Amino acid sequence: MYAELAEQKVNQLKRKGHYREFVTINRLCSKYPLAKVNQQEDHPVVVWCSNDYLGMSQHPEVLKAMHEAIELYGAGSGGSRNIGGTHHYYAELEASLAEWHSKEAALVFPTGYGSNDATIQCLTHIFTDCLILSDQLNHASLINGISSSKADKLIFRHNDVHHLEELLSSVPRERAKIIVFESVYSMDGDVAPIREIAALAKKYNALTFLDEVHAIGMYGPRGAGIAAQLGVADQIDFIQGTMAKAIGVIGGFIASSSILIDSVRSFASGFIFTTSLPPAIVAACLTSVEHLKRSERERSSLHEKTQKLREALAVRGIPVMESSETHILPVRIGDALKCKGAAKRLLDNHGIYLQPINSPTVPAGTERFRVNVTPNHTDEQIRSLVDGLVEVFGYFDILTPALQAR
Repeated sequence: MYAELAEQKVNQLKRKGHYREFVTINRLCSKYPLAKVNQQEDHPVVVWCSNDYLGMSQHPEVLKAMHEAIELYGAGSGGSRNIGGTHHYYAELEASLAEWHSKEAALVFPTGYGSNDATIQCLTHIFTDCLILSDQLNHASLINGISSSKADKLIFRHNDVHHLEELLSSVPRERAKIIVFESVYSMDGDVAPIREIAALAKKYNALTFLDEVHAIGMYGPRGAGIAAQLGVADQIDFIQGTMAKAIGVIGGFIASSSILIDSVRSFASGFIFTTSLPPAIVAACLTSVEHLKRSERERSSLHEKTQKLREALAVRGIPVMESSETHILPVRIGDALKCKGAAKRLLDNHGIYLQPINSPTVPAGTERFRVNVTPNHTDEQIRSLVDGLVEVFGYFDILTPALQAR
């Protein structure tokens, strides 16, 4: 009975074109963005949808730090942070992250998802009768933390500060409140009105929890993020980030005041009862963070090549969604089956890997490719991507605004 019920649900996904199929991508060390679809293939493909935005997973300094830590301490951490898992790299990394964001302290988690989920759940328990105000397009990790906490929540329309103020003004000033939002939204490539949200938080006595995972390393002074770029990082209570994207490794973190960080460290179940990151991982993260603090080369190249790709797509009639104002270039397909088919044809016929983004990650009818250029992509690879997209758009009769106007 249970297997049949589960099979029915999976078959529903398949019929709608929402079933997720993994492509085995073996990235080639020192040759990123090249990868092999499997070990047997002689011809590598070009990856165009990785979150390794700056190619730091391949950086020689990062690889060296990881190798040295393995030689010194072995592969694993040995336990949770409380039971044998707090090696010396942790203190250095957390101090570095706190300094990066001009906060008193930071706390590292095994993943970015975990840092969101565990921290939000924890805060709603620390602050009695806490109300969460959440942006409509927040990431699943934020939504899960909010939902799992059983705290009262209000959803404000995406990036709509007027709606947010309406909600805030309906709540007693003395009630604990946390505004949860992101700086860069990963599926649309748009940016939150951080300055305005911070001002509302001050006006209505709310904490702010800002997810900067798609901005850290790439925006702001020394790559400290959008809040730092706007000069309002000091007005944000919690800055959350990941080390799995621009930093190029894995792990999540929060940065805040010493007392707020200590309260999460002391009460967050998702932090206390999980094995810590191994020394090699933390050493690699630390090395990458310190490099990105002092180097502008990767950031400058990313933004230069993003503009080059954006212009090349426009010239050939492949529109980037109007929401995009960052390095994330979403190209709308609008049909789940066509999106999957186009991705397969790009891989098979053009040696281009783009993952189809379908429901429930994005709403049905807005299926898309999420294209990310990196400093490592060449001009020739940019031209090949644009040529490939033009070909598959024609093959699958994917209508763009230019074609619809004909």
